[in-house]
Amino acid sequence: MHSAADELAATQHTLGRPLQFDEYLSIALYGIHGFYTVGGQAGRRGDFITSPEVGPLFGAVISRWIDAEFERLGRPDNFTIVEVGAGPGTLARAVLTHAPQWHGRYVAVELSAAQRGRHPEGVTSTDSMPASPFVGVVIANELLDNLPFRLAVFDGGWREALVAVASDGTLSEVLVSAPPEWQWLPGHAPHGARVPVQHAASAWVTAARSALQAGSVLAFDYCTARTAMLSAVPWREWLRTYRGHERGEHYLRQPGSQDITTQVCLDQLPEATVVRSQAQFLQRWGMAELVEEGIAVWNEQAARPNVHALRMRSRVREAESLSDPSGVGAFLAMEWRI
Repeated sequence: MHSAADELAATQHTLGRPLQFDEYLSIALYGIHGFYTVGGQAGRRGDFITSPEVGPLFGAVISRWIDAEFERLGRPDNFTIVEVGAGPGTLARAVLTHAPQWHGRYVAVELSAAQRGRHPEGVTSTDSMPASPFVGVVIANELLDNLPFRLAVFDGGWREALVAVASDGTLSEVLVSAPPEWQWLPGHAPHGARVPVQHAASAWVTAARSALQAGSVLAFDYCTARTAMLSAVPWREWLRTYRGHERGEHYLRQPGSQDITTQVCLDQLPEATVVRSQAQFLQRWGMAELVEEGIAVWNEQAARPNVHALRMRSRVREAESLSDPSGVGAFLAMEWRI
């Protein structure tokens, strides 16, 4: 297979039917020639910026939350940190720089071998969750929005959108009857309205919680409280594509060449123990204190600043970006405690 389109065609042939939207996304994002498999990534040289790429302040705050969880659990000897969807290891690097005591206890889970090759020292780099239940924390930053989902379309009633591959490789949507288990969808919506059906995201939270003997799952993502709210929103506002730090093309164009993400519907996930905005979470765990520390270090060394002083000064800018209510500051921080 020479492209994601070839893999899509082969899969459709094997199944003998058009692909469900989650099947399409699995290939377009994670298949042999999928976006993340061939090198799509977060970062200033990547395709989009997430909170860890803003700078090391985000990881420094996360390390304080990790320390608090360690204390809450009674300082267990087998405490383990598992980050899922770790990408090139930017968050792991920042956490371990700020809290080197976690070297050797940090597991970075990433499907892409290319991304795993960039993970820092001090982490166990793997493509899957630990096999045995453990005590500690599971962290996922902008993972849930990238998990494959099915797609519902309102056409006098809810129908399911499938992806068909023509003989010339052209992709198109085919609407079929929605499965009976989708009866929970809103009773009415504008004609043409679309919403994601996020079984994989819900299953991931359930599995992450089940992986813990004790501890917490922490996930950051852009969310909508209720699925019904998305049905009133133009689909291009919540079903987004990215490539090279710009919005990409239609999600059926050039599969494998762009990221495809969705707004996460909070009501489709297991109920969280605590839900805050990212800005509230970062303030709760001492971002302001870390910024003040950075300013103090800069003031002491401003006459002859070194790299450390410049990084400490950057905390002011990073805090502003991480708290921006029109940006990542509005993301939700969701915690499930065991």
